[in-house]
Amino acid sequence: MSKVAIRFAESALADLEALRAWYTEQGVPDVGERLLGEIVASIEALADHPDMGRIVPEFDQPFLRELIRPPFRIVYRRDSKHVRIVRVWRSERLLEVPDEDAP
Repeated sequence: MSKVAIRFAESALADLEALRAWYTEQGVPDVGERLLGEIVASIEALADHPDMGRIVPEFDQPFLRELIRPPFRIVYRRDSKHVRIVRVWRSERLLEVPDEDAP
């Protein structure tokens, strides 16, 4: 099986930057950097295993999947050649997909 391309929606990039900023504001930027590294490693694994995430329960659509990496949800859209990271949120939040991320 060939690798799929990974892309990021603006919403996901904003989530990652907000995560970094929050941990910096809390005085623990090293924790934020460690968590970002773990999130990026999980996302990179999707290139080889794009179906490893579960279907997002709020939507029950096979193309909308998520990885749970406590305390975060990495939500992505899956098609035959791409994985598009949509959101990176705290796991207790319910998912809202921005209109700009529609296919």
